[in-house]
Amino acid sequence: MSSTIAVSNIGGPRLTLGFDRFDRLDLDRHLAVHGRLRAPALDDLVRMAEQVDMRGRGGAGFPFARKLMAVAAQVNYPTADQTMLLPGERGDERGSSEDVVVVVNGAEGEPGSSKDKVLLGRAPHLVLDGAQIAASALGTQRIVVAVEDDEAARSVRAAISERRMPARVVRLTERFISGESGAVVRAINGETPIPPGVKVRAAESGVDGYPTLLSNTETFAQLAVLVSLGADLYASAGTEDEPGTTLLTVGGTKVVEAPLGTPLQAVLDHCDVPPGPGVLVGGYHGMWLDPVGVSRAVLSRSGMRRVGGTVGAGIILPLTQGTCPLGEVTRIASYLAAQSAGQCGPCRLGLPDIVRALNSLSEGSATVDDVRRAAGIGRGRGACTHPDGTAKFVVSAMDAFTEDIELHRYGGSCGQSTYGVLPLPVPTGTEGRVAIDWSRCDGHGLCAYLVPELIQLDRYGFPVVLNSDIPSWMERDVQKAVAMCPALALRVTGGIPGSTARR
Repeated sequence: MSSTIAVSNIGGPRLTLGFDRFDRLDLDRHLAVHGRLRAPALDDLVRMAEQVDMRGRGGAGFPFARKLMAVAAQVNYPTADQTMLLPGERGDERGSSEDVVVVVNGAEGEPGSSKDKVLLGRAPHLVLDGAQIAASALGTQRIVVAVEDDEAARSVRAAISERRMPARVVRLTERFISGESGAVVRAINGETPIPPGVKVRAAESGVDGYPTLLSNTETFAQLAVLVSLGADLYASAGTEDEPGTTLLTVGGTKVVEAPLGTPLQAVLDHCDVPPGPGVLVGGYHGMWLDPVGVSRAVLSRSGMRRVGGTVGAGIILPLTQGTCPLGEVTRIASYLAAQSAGQCGPCRLGLPDIVRALNSLSEGSATVDDVRRAAGIGRGRGACTHPDGTAKFVVSAMDAFTEDIELHRYGGSCGQSTYGVLPLPVPTGTEGRVAIDWSRCDGHGLCAYLVPELIQLDRYGFPVVLNSDIPSWMERDVQKAVAMCPALALRVTGGIPGSTARR
């Protein structure tokens, strides 16, 4: 909940302006703090975004000006010598600008990220300002705000009502992959909210098949700040190459606005959070930094690249001293494997293989090269970025936690327990895992044939079960395997819906 997240700033607030006085900025408070913004023409808006090299804040860092121009290229716009086309009319093979849809991607399915929930919950009008600025420049009034959080949905609906604007809120399923742009578009279109499996550019065919400008919540808030301040004043914070501020979620419980170019250590000191044995930057598709990397890291794209990190979606997760680093990495990799859409081999088989390699490494029966090999299979061939992002997270851990891994390799343990300090969603009670009743199992091997993603056979022909939740797309196959087990040994523990598991 955004109301329980501590919010602060380094160097002065922009996105968080007014947060020291108000829990939530309603329309009157918003106008008192930020004023009423103008709506620049498309060319002016593109020029401003290019001048400050505004990038998306959702993780990919795509130039916002290019997104605007890509959508604009699909439709007709009135000029001084033209009359605005009426809805449904066509001047050529392109569509009318009124067909364009602007989508605020408020999906924040990744554990450890709260910045967008905070913005939508406490400064919804700033986000809507940005969306309306973009919509006006593109000649449309169609705005959709896609959210997962209940509080954020209520806040945005109230703000839309206050503004009397023609926008709608769409609720998304809270899953790790639900924030992927294709998944958001599918959800808005009433389809299964997973990545489409093939590359579909929203700028060409998005919501209802129309050209769609889709960007992250913070990106639209940043756009409003840019128009409010102007390019020169906006660039007075940050670095010369990367102007402005950015929102960071630190430790899953604190949101900090900081100028780009701020040392990572300064952010940790500001939050009174020690770096521990390592810090994950960019979230669960991000990268691990060891203490040396943390001391040299700067919060910018170029600064993070120099130390092998990434800003990503602004998620910073320090690892607490005393927990097993390899155990924490394995725990998150298991979660990511269960979160896949199951549309391609790298997700269906590749992610479970990574988890198996990590489990073996933890037990001392595998090497770092085994993990790297498992992570490298299928690289770049996934139906979406999920398998590659997971592989990047795991491979970077192999470099960041070399001492801990050596202890596991030679002793089967580092002597520390895995306390689960990295955030994961609160269990809903419907999760299930495959289990074996060893008093019954005869090693028929049928289960491994039916659900190879979760069960493989050891050299003696007995099943080895992956310690991971059952992905939703596998529930039917698991139920079939349970029903067909000749020895009645296969079962499901937990709450898989509709399970016919024998107990």
